[in-house]
Amino acid sequence: MNDAVSAPPIPAPSGLFDRALRRIGLVWRDMAASVGGESDDSIEAQIRACLNGRGGEVSARNRTARLAETFESLDDAGKRDFLRTLAGFDCDPAVVDAAFETVRTAADPEARAVATAALRHALEPPRLRLLTQFTTIPDGPKFLVDLRARLLGWRRDDKLLAALEADLHGLLAAWFDIGFLELRRIDWSSPAALLEKLVDYEAVHAIRSWRDLKNRLDADRRCYAFFHPRMPDEPLIFVEVALVQGLSGSVQRLLDEKAPVLDPREADTAIFYSISNCQKGLAGISFGNFLIKHVVELLEPELRSLRTFATLSPIPGFRTWLDPRLSDGALGLLTDEESSSLMSAMPAENGPQALAAILAKRSWWREPGLNKTAGPVLERLCARYLLHEAKGKRALDPVAHFHLSNGARIERITLQADTSEKGARESATLMVNYLYDPARIDEYHEAYAGEGKRNASTAVRRLARGAG
Repeated sequence: MNDAVSAPPIPAPSGLFDRALRRIGLVWRDMAASVGGESDDSIEAQIRACLNGRGGEVSARNRTARLAETFESLDDAGKRDFLRTLAGFDCDPAVVDAAFETVRTAADPEARAVATAALRHALEPPRLRLLTQFTTIPDGPKFLVDLRARLLGWRRDDKLLAALEADLHGLLAAWFDIGFLELRRIDWSSPAALLEKLVDYEAVHAIRSWRDLKNRLDADRRCYAFFHPRMPDEPLIFVEVALVQGLSGSVQRLLDEKAPVLDPREADTAIFYSISNCQKGLAGISFGNFLIKHVVELLEPELRSLRTFATLSPIPGFRTWLDPRLSDGALGLLTDEESSSLMSAMPAENGPQALAAILAKRSWWREPGLNKTAGPVLERLCARYLLHEAKGKRALDPVAHFHLSNGARIERITLQADTSEKGARESATLMVNYLYDPARIDEYHEAYAGEGKRNASTAVRRLARGAG
């Protein structure tokens, strides 16, 4: 696409975040300085001072800022000890027992309602109140989001930290409700600091240079992100969109920096080719199921020529599912005809071993004989994987689950759609177009969420038929 911009390498993003951390650290330090030294500077004493609430609102904020500064000054082991100390500020078991007994012995519904309210209050741990206090300091919500990111890594082997993480998850889920979020477009004129974050957070197709970034923000491209009003410079999740003619079947062509720029008014299709969650601490708090629908609602009135809204999506779990089955020689995975054809192209004891050997060969798809033989087999197996392999009611592939739960339909599977090393390793170069029909998004969402039904085009369903 546009070649006019020079393309130095994208700088490492760590400097940006280090500067931000230093800046907010100075703000906290200035606030904390007004508190003065305490007779006991231990973490437990600082937490108690925050919870006791001596002085007015300003004093409370300053103590909370001092506590945040203390946390950030610690190494990983110190941070973990800090969080275990904080987690220890739990509800009083004796008070909870007494409140529960009052509920159990309540004489009538009115008394039970009052007692139940008192029990709920007794079950609120003091640590919950302190977590809420952090929102009163500058960058407090971001501090808590990053705090939960650490807890997610530690909760599995520490029940005390798991309880603290559960408390924080509940708070963040309420504070980051979709009703509080703002959808904003990011373009080349956006602040440089925000563009650097876009580079760092891109999780699907790495941004390699400033030219690559400008290409993704050109006239025939769109990028939208959700923001929270208390984190106005921190995207929560963003989507990259290409305005094209017809369904795209190659991410390399889609991201080609030398391709001509299309007049957006001539585009008939919007391709969502990358969706990236930006904040690890907000894992499990879903925004994506609203993001695409909101973007469709923005694009429809802006570009009346658009008729199709679809994705060009990776299939990250395909090889993880397929490779062990090929190694085990899974019965019924291939038809006799497929096995015979594969063994003719790649000598082996059986069809699965032949296909495994082809996939182990570097750039196998560039050899016409291997591509012609293995390609149709891989497309069929991928269709089976997307349509029938499951974990409970949900699709086994995480990206498929995401789009199906958002109300999409599996529209088309394409070989050689991602010939990068990652694309070959994860999905044997295959990618899938998920179609978003504005008139049927809600219908498809309900069918998948309620019954696990996966809507797909006739071509994909026909492709999935076969052995197994």
